[in-house]
Amino acid sequence: MPLLEIHHLDDADLSLAGVQAVLLTSANGARALSRATGQRDVPVFAVGDATAQAARALGFTFVASAGGDVAGLADLVASELDRNAGPIVHVAARHIAGDLAGSLRARGFEIARAELYEAIPATEIDNAVQAELNAGRIDAVLFFSPRTAYTFVNLMRQAQLENACETLDAICLSHAIAKEIDAIAWRRVTVAPHSDQPSLLAVLEEGALNPS
Repeated sequence: MPLLEIHHLDDADLSLAGVQAVLLTSANGARALSRATGQRDVPVFAVGDATAQAARALGFTFVASAGGDVAGLADLVASELDRNAGPIVHVAARHIAGDLAGSLRARGFEIARAELYEAIPATEIDNAVQAELNAGRIDAVLFFSPRTAYTFVNLMRQAQLENACETLDAICLSHAIAKEIDAIAWRRVTVAPHSDQPSLLAVLEEGALNPS
């Protein structure tokens, strides 16, 4: 069930003149960047492999992956780029998680944020999902971002379905995401050992093989 609807901001301003690299923290960012510029040779540093793969599929020729989280992306940029070689642009939505810019500014980099898209939260739980929850046919919920986790909890409360979570496993991509769902009770909350989709799906598979 999609919890965010992506709206591209076609009037957003993006200039890559003098920019030494672009940072992407989601595949949506990669798609927004490809819409905003025809330039494909700018170095791209992606937060994880899925984002890097999306950028490569869109034709960007130099793409490096940090392997999964914002802290790793900041470390990768600091190790690979020269703080004196020009500014960096972070392509992002209007709402972002983490403080990538602050981390890099503390290391002496000049960084600007280009807001090229907007993620609009869902306003209700999907009817089909509600029916499955009421019938007890859902076992687990996968959370990929703090904002989607926060949105899900609010919608479950709005629909008076939070008690259904007591029979569900919540599997989160990070501890920051897990914090957003602790306002309601779950059967079990598990955080993936690494902030990437294969690790999250491995947790799901392990839970299926070894149910509590």
